[in-house]
Amino acid sequence: MTTIEKTAGVPAPRSESDSTPLLEVRDLHVEFHTRDGIAKAVNGVNYTVSAGETLAVLGESGSGKSVTAQAIMGILDMPPGRIPQGEILFRGQDMLKMSGEERRKIRGQKIAMIFQDALSSLNPVLSVGYQLGEMFRVHQGASRKEAKAKAIELMDKVKIPAASARVNDYPHQFSGGMRQRIMIAMALALEPDLIIADEPTTALDVTVQAQVMDLLAELQREYQMGLILITHDLGVVADVADKIAVMYAGRIVETAPVHELYKRPAHPYTRGLLDSIPRLDQKGQELYAIKGLPPNLLKVPAGCAFNPRCPKADDICRTDAPALHQVTERDGSELTGRGSACHFWKETIHG
Repeated sequence: MTTIEKTAGVPAPRSESDSTPLLEVRDLHVEFHTRDGIAKAVNGVNYTVSAGETLAVLGESGSGKSVTAQAIMGILDMPPGRIPQGEILFRGQDMLKMSGEERRKIRGQKIAMIFQDALSSLNPVLSVGYQLGEMFRVHQGASRKEAKAKAIELMDKVKIPAASARVNDYPHQFSGGMRQRIMIAMALALEPDLIIADEPTTALDVTVQAQVMDLLAELQREYQMGLILITHDLGVVADVADKIAVMYAGRIVETAPVHELYKRPAHPYTRGLLDSIPRLDQKGQELYAIKGLPPNLLKVPAGCAFNPRCPKADDICRTDAPALHQVTERDGSELTGRGSACHFWKETIHG
């Protein structure tokens, strides 16, 4: 365990006997009021994350993944954003009912976020050591010398070579992968109980992506943190996530343990995402692509939002929005953690 002290007042990690989820999102709705109308970005999202657990939230751009994360962090621009209903429970307390000051005490100390664009998230005119040390100066009252020492310790923790020599360097002097490691170090600074990683491997090459994901997994095991991994790339979560929630047009359309989802998807959208992954055994073949585009959130289609792009769509899909059904085996036995918002989930998973 790192020698960086826990911030005073921050609860210790959950014991395994504590059945309360670390984070529970209940029926969350987020909408944006624009000149052209109301864009319903999140429509009744539900999920939970426990200590030491990784939830991967998947979907194309515009599916509501990042907006949900911003609502959890309390960093939505309001207006135009608005949360008309729902609950976000952290250790059983609804953060949407907290004051701004109470939310600020949670943000950074208990829940931290890794943003996808490290270069724009870091201040270009301040050294990375200063930016890392600021967390300790502000939250723990550390001196500049103490903050710098802890910044070096964090840089070592995320495996930045020659940390003591590079602590005074600026963001542009680091590669994209190293900048992403600095963002991870910043999120870890106060040893939060939950980290939200929003597309942490965007714009990185495949080798660096693997290194960053391995680092996140290693640190999560060490700190026993909960982790929400937001991504559009199914390839980066296979060996990291415990469970997956697939989002489309602001709704969760499938939930499953990670390996179950890869083996037997229960929603046509998930199957389309899996079929779109390049495979080494299919060289020379045309890469599959889901037809059409995600819907305009100002004019989401009636019924199932995926119906205009779905190869299984029927009349009922154009009129009735499917609930998140409990997925079962052929004999009717329940599959733990599996749900599908599709009228034809049986044909999809068992077909």
